[in-house]
Amino acid sequence: MTTLIENVLVPGHDEPTTIVVEDGRITSLGAPQMVHGTTASVGGADPAERGDGTDRIDGAGLLALPGLIDAHAHIDKTLFSGPWVPNPGVEQVAERIAYERRVRDDYGLPNADYVAALVERMIVGGTTHVRTHTDVDPGVGLRGVEVVAEVAERYADAITIEQVAFPQGGLITNPGTLDLLAEATKAGATTIGGLDPAGFDQAPNEHLDAIFELAVATGSGLDIHLHDDGTLGAWEMQQIARRTVDHGLGGRVAISHAFAIAHEPTQDALIAAFAEAGVALNTAAVYDVPVPPLDKLAAAGVAYGSGSDGINDLWGPYGDGDMLRRAMLVGYRNSARTDAGLALALDTATYGAARVLGIEAYGIAPGAPADLVLVRARSVAEAVAAVPPRELVLKRGRVVARGGTFVG
Repeated sequence: MTTLIENVLVPGHDEPTTIVVEDGRITSLGAPQMVHGTTASVGGADPAERGDGTDRIDGAGLLALPGLIDAHAHIDKTLFSGPWVPNPGVEQVAERIAYERRVRDDYGLPNADYVAALVERMIVGGTTHVRTHTDVDPGVGLRGVEVVAEVAERYADAITIEQVAFPQGGLITNPGTLDLLAEATKAGATTIGGLDPAGFDQAPNEHLDAIFELAVATGSGLDIHLHDDGTLGAWEMQQIARRTVDHGLGGRVAISHAFAIAHEPTQDALIAAFAEAGVALNTAAVYDVPVPPLDKLAAAGVAYGSGSDGINDLWGPYGDGDMLRRAMLVGYRNSARTDAGLALALDTATYGAARVLGIEAYGIAPGAPADLVLVRARSVAEAVAAVPPRELVLKRGRVVARGGTFVG
């Protein structure tokens, strides 16, 4: 099947462009196709078929962006679409973890209906790929992994969902969790998580050794939550970079949140170490916590992604899964005002995030899957600053959302 997405603005192209899609992949970009026949507009019900097996979509001069990537989410925890649950207002990470473990069963978490409702909202917002950290511990077992896997299969034609087996309740301090992380990789998790090896688990070397060795043994990547800041967090980051080199995991390790990157005495040395080791960073740009510096990371060649983090869950009431809005927040928190700065912010939810997740074929280029989102903007900078509605979302060349409505 051939699909022509005509009359769209593509970043890097001066004139309206036609994106040619064959069997779900982009095969070429070129001038508008002068072909007789009916063309479906963006607001139409379906692409119009020419009669020769070719579908045509009139992009109506909209800006085409590559499908958005949420590089750090927690969809197993969500209360999205369920009853409103007042937040208790606990502030410390350890307190939030303890509270969540106490009450999650009372609220029926993880809940497949809530997860599905959130996934549909993400799709409508133009997200075509999600990395989600799923809690794994002796209390919840692999229930979260199983719930997310079921939802991922249900929506596989509209979004790609990959799971991190995440020891939210601790690893060394929570016996049995390490074995469950290994079991989670057999159940479909492709990445091993970690959490504050020093600040929460109070066993930094043991924690890091365990997850690095498990990653090597299972052929998994690593994505480590690191809320620890200051000199402690900086030391842990140095340990992660060193172990990444020692275990040959360059390009397969990410540090999420990475608050200690704001520690100025060590910032430049850490960025250089990440670039050399192949360690990526993820941010959610939440509240008033530090965000990694866009300009410095880009200049050093460090992969940098962003994500929704928790969405309407027991940690906090905010979030909607909109990665274009998240890119705006990343830019805003970095004081990005120029077009180049805004483009870097979007990169954290597109090409940069693809590097973090190891997605090799990605973008608006021949050979990449036709994961696309069309927005009413004249440039990437305007799209980030204005956060316009998503007019059309395609996954592998098939329309999955139109005008804010999921169409599957």
